[in-house]
Amino acid sequence: MLLRRLCLLLGLLLAASAQASGPGQPAVATAHPQATEAAHAIMAAGGNAFDAAIAAAATLGVVEPYGSGIGGGGFFLLRRAKDAETDYLFLDARERAPLAAHRDLYRDADGQVSRQASLNGALAAAIPGLPAALVELAEQHGRLPLTTTLAPAIAAAEQGFAVTSRYRALGSFRVAAMQADAETARLFLDQGELPAEGYVVRQPELAATLRALAHEGRDGFYAGAVAKQLVSHVQHHGGIWQQADLDEYQVVWRTPIRFHSQGFEIISAPLPSAGGIALAGILQGLEQLPATAPGSVQQTHQLVELMRRSYRDRALLLGDSDHVQVPVAQLISPAWAAQLAANIDTQRATPSAELGPPLTFKEGTHTTHFSLIDAEGNAVAATLSINLPFGAAFSVPGTGVLLNNEMDDFAADPAGRNEYGLAGSEANAIAPGKRPLSSMTPSMLENDRHLAILGTPGGSRIISMVLLGSLQAIQGQPVQQWVSLPRFHHQYLPDRIQLERQALPEQREALQALGHELQEVERDYGDMQAVHWDKAANRLQAASDPRGVGLAEVRPEPERH
Repeated sequence: MLLRRLCLLLGLLLAASAQASGPGQPAVATAHPQATEAAHAIMAAGGNAFDAAIAAAATLGVVEPYGSGIGGGGFFLLRRAKDAETDYLFLDARERAPLAAHRDLYRDADGQVSRQASLNGALAAAIPGLPAALVELAEQHGRLPLTTTLAPAIAAAEQGFAVTSRYRALGSFRVAAMQADAETARLFLDQGELPAEGYVVRQPELAATLRALAHEGRDGFYAGAVAKQLVSHVQHHGGIWQQADLDEYQVVWRTPIRFHSQGFEIISAPLPSAGGIALAGILQGLEQLPATAPGSVQQTHQLVELMRRSYRDRALLLGDSDHVQVPVAQLISPAWAAQLAANIDTQRATPSAELGPPLTFKEGTHTTHFSLIDAEGNAVAATLSINLPFGAAFSVPGTGVLLNNEMDDFAADPAGRNEYGLAGSEANAIAPGKRPLSSMTPSMLENDRHLAILGTPGGSRIISMVLLGSLQAIQGQPVQQWVSLPRFHHQYLPDRIQLERQALPEQREALQALGHELQEVERDYGDMQAVHWDKAANRLQAASDPRGVGLAEVRPEPERH
């Protein structure tokens, strides 16, 4: 009997030791197979999760020019596993407004805001942050040099990638803008038209720029020949970049949003992302309302009402906390969530107009995301963007760099009215060096038994997608269901529930009876990438959204020699 007890105790100790040291194998989910392969290859070569994140991010920027790239930026949520301790960090590589930017940058001579200038061309581009982030990750947390971790992206740029259905679908929204810029048309179109599926896009100039970044670090992009060409070309085409913009750009290490809900700690994106704050309000607010069955009409109604209120807070209160005062501690508190939930009628939809004067925001519709974990338990959730598909549709000759149009994420007319007749927000007004507000929400959920890693592209719908995926994780559903479940969304204005075609078929009539207006979206949306580590069983699962062309793989731990 004593021997049996000793064996049992030894087994428990060994299991606890394995859990503390990680899952023993890596898992990767990205929006493109080449990026997934790049991340796994780097871990097989001795790199950790942070090295793999560099490889995945850089490769996605090559093979998904419609979603991200070194001409853009993003957010990285890091989980560092060391001994039995776990540490969470957040790297903000969001683009910054040029130093010459100002509140009325997009007003014309008649005082009207020109949306086209913030969407297309040189004036639409904020200062990129992704190159600085890759260098920072390598220097602070990686094991391998950038010459190794950027090698897959360099190879992809030189050898090319095949155009996919997703490339064509997203490119179809931006063909006219791409045709208007000769360099963008040369790089990403075929004889001025969208390439056919299978057409190979090669980017030798981008390979050279990535090689400069690999060998010279930060100076390979923000100084020297590449920087000179970037500034010169932007200025020549009416932009306001200066070398000082590149000199002064810095990534920022921030404290992630952390709160507890339904037996999990949720770790998510802080400002200038609205995502973590919104998740805190909605998930904690849900606990303040009468208990409902998961997936029921009543729960859907409660979630929609909490979305409505959280998105209004986003429009009213949130901006770059380096430039405006935001009461973050208050906004993520259970007390604030209780206040959000207090005036929800469980039997009636609240018209958004009853909550106060109209406020809104606009945000690009496409980004990219990846989730990964290494054998030791280090993990990364990263969401990257150039804003609209193919960014500003403005490329810099000789560099291969396609620039973002993140300036359009600011409230260009904060005190006035936009094209929908709705007021903007002073908190997100344009200012020199300011970061525009974002919905990108890389997130992790963890308790003693589980770790969930997830995120998605999708503009303003990102938050609601991560919310629905998180609820699936909390409810113990398989990871494939987190990424594939049909989605619904409410963002305060327009005052309607937006649904995918397959979403809530049995609830629609009941929701309408509660006073909700429903609108089926034209296309399914999102491209969620997720990883689940069941610590109790020490089992990894990874899933890639079936709406996209990504790849999720769990592989055996590579042998070390």
